[in-house]
Amino acid sequence: MEQMTYKDSGVDIDAGNESVRLIKNFVRSTYRPEVLGDIGGFGGLFALKNYDEPILVSGTDGVGTKLKIAFKLNKHDTIGQDAVAMCVNDILVQGAEPLFFLDYLAVGKLNPAQVAEIVRGVANACKESGCALIGGETAEMSGFYPAGEYDIAGFAVGVVEKKSLITPARVKVGDILIGLPSSGLHSNGFSLVRKIVFERMGFTGNEKFSDDKTLGEELLTPTRLYPKVCLPLIRKFGDKIHGLIHITGGGFYDNIPRALPEGLGVTIDADAWTIPKIFKCLQEWGNVPRHEMFRTFNCGIGMILIVDAEIADEFKTFHKIGRVVEGGGVEILGGEFHD
Repeated sequence: MEQMTYKDSGVDIDAGNESVRLIKNFVRSTYRPEVLGDIGGFGGLFALKNYDEPILVSGTDGVGTKLKIAFKLNKHDTIGQDAVAMCVNDILVQGAEPLFFLDYLAVGKLNPAQVAEIVRGVANACKESGCALIGGETAEMSGFYPAGEYDIAGFAVGVVEKKSLITPARVKVGDILIGLPSSGLHSNGFSLVRKIVFERMGFTGNEKFSDDKTLGEELLTPTRLYPKVCLPLIRKFGDKIHGLIHITGGGFYDNIPRALPEGLGVTIDADAWTIPKIFKCLQEWGNVPRHEMFRTFNCGIGMILIVDAEIADEFKTFHKIGRVVEGGGVEILGGEFHD
């Protein structure tokens, strides 16, 4: 009887080892002084220091069906940032500084060069967010994913002093909503995006979209990382920052209420910022209802700060997009979408 090896089943241990070799330097480049040990251990080690009452804040997420566009265009250098951003932006809203990140990458067939491209994006995003990439897992799952396809998810841990934890209890009537621009679609709504762009419109992704981007490149623009923007503001203004909102799945209508106490709502002026071209195109191409646009996409605002009205004028480089009002719900006025 012919002998069989693990490689005969589609799992190549040598390719896995080569992937680790290729990513070692990317991973090490993210290390903070608190990181103990090195890549290759069974667990990542991180020494928590210099906090009086530390609260650890954790978050996990994936990139979702945006990956299908990366497969279609064979472009994998931005996906790693999406995985990091969806996690670190989530823990940021409670005032947490991201400390470390772990990734999980599952592939049908290990391609060390492709893995290195993805993990390089993860590492660069970790460095930009100030957190260390202290561990991860690359799983070769033969027969589970089609050739060239994969899934990636991540897990972030941050820390905030107990006295500085941002909760809905801070928010009050009259607070101002400050909108921070998104980089584009980020990583939400891509099941609808793909249906509109590739099924209804029949585009390939190679069409020219702007002076410097094809349509596919626009769709794959990575999620903006907000820690280096928001953490200095949190430290500067302290308890005058009453809330943060990461506009992800559910858009404005589902995410904003998560940051509000019961009995309060917001009024949004969608004329306060310019809605980027990609969102207008998607609405037109898909004949998407106005309400659905604001419930599915970030429409150009990726993070919202809820601030005390007395400091609202300090945020001149961003957009004042609304205020907190009595009563529940989210009311969005204006905007460039048709009904």
